[in-house]
Amino acid sequence: MHNSILQLTKRFFALLLFLCLGCAAQSTPADVNRRIERQVRAYYNVPMDIKLSVGPRKPSEFPNYDIVVVTFDAGQHKQDREFLLSKDGRTLIRMTTFDLSKDPYAKNMEKIDVSGRPVRGNKAASVTIVNYDDFQCPYCARMHETLTNDILKTYGDRVKIVYKDFPLSEIHQWAEHAANDANCLAAQSNDAYWGFADFVHANQKTITEPRSLEVQRQLLDRITLEQGKKFNLQSAPLEACIKEQSGKALRASVLEASSLGVDATPTLFVNGFKVDGILPSAELHAIIDQALHDAGQNVGLVGGADLNSKSAAAAH
Repeated sequence: MHNSILQLTKRFFALLLFLCLGCAAQSTPADVNRRIERQVRAYYNVPMDIKLSVGPRKPSEFPNYDIVVVTFDAGQHKQDREFLLSKDGRTLIRMTTFDLSKDPYAKNMEKIDVSGRPVRGNKAASVTIVNYDDFQCPYCARMHETLTNDILKTYGDRVKIVYKDFPLSEIHQWAEHAANDANCLAAQSNDAYWGFADFVHANQKTITEPRSLEVQRQLLDRITLEQGKKFNLQSAPLEACIKEQSGKALRASVLEASSLGVDATPTLFVNGFKVDGILPSAELHAIIDQALHDAGQNVGLVGGADLNSKSAAAAH
């Protein structure tokens, strides 16, 4: 009896030791954690005020590699990133997993709310160009000219163009006020919004001329009221909207843009394909042509004529 209890006790402690060894094997040694932190901080140029922490190892689907999660902690904001760590602790791999069952461009468009926004072009077009715009941004003025005088004339009713707000208020002082005024016009008239957009983008320097911010805002309000008169809008609601400067639509647009990774202007989404900044006209045409092709539409045709054929004929 005594021997049986002794044997049972030995087996128990042997099992306990095995379990502890197994637990220890799942943790990552402190020196490896430190090396991971240094490599990640150096590669991604992570500032020292952002804390990095390495989680425990987890099994992965790849032989000889475990998963470790590195947490980027900036106080109010935290992000987790998965890495593969070799069993010997000598190699760290960052991998991106793509879900091939989902369309990334369609996923972007699902985040963009164009309901109620003024549209240029054909509202039923198969290609939607969304422009996150800043009325005071000089590069946005160039993009506005390209979209108005090139893209719309080239593609006609096969595209629709929608503007969303992303004013860079830190460097463009009157951009937010302009966006609010434009939205006041949009509440009553699609055409009045575009009239304002055309005028302000074409006259940025005049509005910005050395003068106080208050005077700049007053000038924007006068421009808004002039557009209201031009398009026969109801003056009382327009004046009330201008005075209120609600910013509700603007804030929703900025939040939406941030969720899409927008951090500068202009930023376009062509059927969900992200375009950062100013592109040469040929490159922008190629992106739109691809979107038309993906939507099953003719490419390079306006009014039934092949642009390529027209260009070739002109060359001869």
